[in-house]
Order: sequence, then C-alpha cells, then structure tokens
Amino acid sequence: MPTSPQPGPGPCPAPPGEVVAPTALPASTYTHVVRAALPASALARAPGRLALIPTYLVVIAAATFAIATGLGGWPVAAALVVVNGVAFAGLTFIGHELLHGSIAGGRRTRRVLGWITFLPFTMSPRLWEAWHNQIHHAHTNVDGQDPDQYPTLATYRANPSVRRFMDWFALGGGRWRGLLSLAFGFTGQSVQILLSSRRRGFLPARAHRLALAETALGVALWTTLALVVGGGAFVLVFVLPLIIANTIVMAFILTNHGLSPLAERNDPLLASLSVTGPRWVELLTLGFGYHVEHHVLPGVSSRHARAVRAVLQAHWPERYQALPHLQALVRLHRTARVYRDATTLIDPRTGATFPTLLPGVVTAPAPGPSVSASRTAPATLPVVMPAPAR
Repeated sequence: MPTSPQPGPGPCPAPPGEVVAPTALPASTYTHVVRAALPASALARAPGRLALIPTYLVVIAAATFAIATGLGGWPVAAALVVVNGVAFAGLTFIGHELLHGSIAGGRRTRRVLGWITFLPFTMSPRLWEAWHNQIHHAHTNVDGQDPDQYPTLATYRANPSVRRFMDWFALGGGRWRGLLSLAFGFTGQSVQILLSSRRRGFLPARAHRLALAETALGVALWTTLALVVGGGAFVLVFVLPLIIANTIVMAFILTNHGLSPLAERNDPLLASLSVTGPRWVELLTLGFGYHVEHHVLPGVSSRHARAVRAVLQAHWPERYQALPHLQALVRLHRTARVYRDATTLIDPRTGATFPTLLPGVVTAPAPGPSVSASRTAPATLPVVMPAPAR
C-alpha cells in the first residue's frame, strides 16, 4: 500500500537531460469538455446498482452458513472462501461508487449503505469521504498532499517507519514479499489513515469520534460472528476472504497512480492510469479499471466510463493513458516505488532508477543559452488504447 506522506522535502528537481513531466493541466480543463459532450442520461445516478448490495449480502450469508455448518466438506469450503472474497471485493467497489454519489442521493442514505458495503474492511464511510473523495481526488499524486502517494527519496531517508515499510513490504524492485502489499494493503492503510486522520486534519474531532464508532461497530459485528461460528470457521468465512478481497482491490488501486509521475497540480490524465482486462473482470469490479475516466468525473457512474473515455481520446489522445492490467502489475513488480524526482522512481537500496509512465516525455534542458525543453515520443511504457466500446 502507498505510505501516506507527511509534508516535508519534495522530490529533487530533475537534472539536465532527465525526463520531466508535461505541464499539468487543471482537472477542470477535462471536466468541462467531457460534461458538455455527454448526454444528460450519462450524468444521472445509477440506482439500479443498489440491487447488487443485497445480492452480495445473500451470497456472503449463504457461503458463511455453508462453511460454518460443514456443508459439502473441505472442497466446497475452499471454493466458498474464494466466493466470499470476491463478494467482499464486489461490495467494496459498490461502496466506492456509492460514496461518490453516483448511485444514491442523500448523505445519510449513502453513509448507511456505505457502512454496509465497506463492512468487510470495517471502513468508516465518513473517513472514506474525507480521505478519498475530498483529499485524494483533489490532490492526486501531488507531493505531500495525496494520502495515497508513494514517498519521495527525501521522505524515505528522513522517516524510519516509511523506510522500513518500503524496504520490506512495498510492491516493487522485483521483491516477491511485496505481494504482502496486495494481501493486506487496503486493511493496513485504512487503519493507518483512521488513527492519523485527526492529527493530520482529515477529520474534525466530532467526525473522527464518529468514524471510530463506525469502525468499532464493524469490528464488534465480526467479533460476534467469530464467537458464533468458532475460530477455525471464522478464518474461512472472514480472514481468508478478506485477504482475497484485499488482493483484488489493491491490484487495481496500486495501478491507478503508482506508475505515474508526481504532479504540481491535480491533473487526472497526467497522474492516473486506466487498466484494461476481460469484460467479466470489468463487470465484477464495476469498471474500476477506468480510473482516468473516474478522476475526470468522479460523480458519474462507471457504467458510462466508456463514453467518458471516448471523449478523452477524441480531445486529448496524446495524454490519455491505458495499459493491460497484467502489464501494469508486472511493471509495478519490476520497478521502484520511491520518487527520486517527479518522473523518476528509484530503489534506494540498489540505486536502480526507472522512468514513470508519461503521456509524453519532456527532456530537461542542459545548462546553456538558448536551450529549451523538447518534447519527444513517450519513452516509458507503451501506452495502449482500449478497444472501442461495442
């Protein structure tokens, strides 16, 4: 999981001849154009997706009952562990869209349903609104302001806890133990943000107390279930499915911005990446892979993401970025997660450096008169455009 950066020294400026990011554009540059191009129906809420909540809850309840009672023995239990894990992740993707306001109206309604959908992670909906909706979306990959940003080299050197996490648990550098970031990342970061949100100003005192209460209520529910079904069954109905859900969710979250450069302002096309995959994965994740599209219009249901993508590709084909999901994950595994500068990732233990993904590459000028930055073809990752919607 990304370690939440503290305000402090930023990345070093790029040396002469190094790659620097294209100029970041305000998010409104894209938002106004896309909104004007979409039909009114695409901007409306998608309340039909509410039906997925009871559907997943019934699946989880049935799987839990079957595991707890030993129905079908170990082969069935093993399969149902996976079913529960996928259902946990599915609820989380619904909660993400729900709390952005694209499914249901009314803050109280959204928070009640959000608490239910984030129950596998015992995530407080008001914490998520503050952390994700208000802060992350407003400051995506802006150094020291985005809670989900990976650290700069200066932060890595100055903060022992950040250094330990990055060395031992972060995905990257070819280290297989980085898979722990997938298996436990969302749970771990949720706890970290909850405990630090008051100190860091994410939530005022009363809202923080309510967030703690919402989290405690979720913990109490799962503790009660553990007492009812027993420790062994609880591992199968909750602990292992939670690891699966973490892995599914983090496999998308880490690709959203982890390969992208730091930006001086919130530019969704510069600092975000969409990932493509099979249609069935898109359906199970509610199109979460359309992440550039989501950051341009976070309040629009992802069922319209393909229409948003078409507008972005028509107006900014040179800036829109997408990769096959598996390719993005492999790149995360092989590259580093610490920023030496805005467009260069570094493994501090080996000194190996890697360019971030960029929609276009700008080379920093060498010292001397009359030398200006020049734009060249992208030299980081081959950016592929998803196939047109059918």
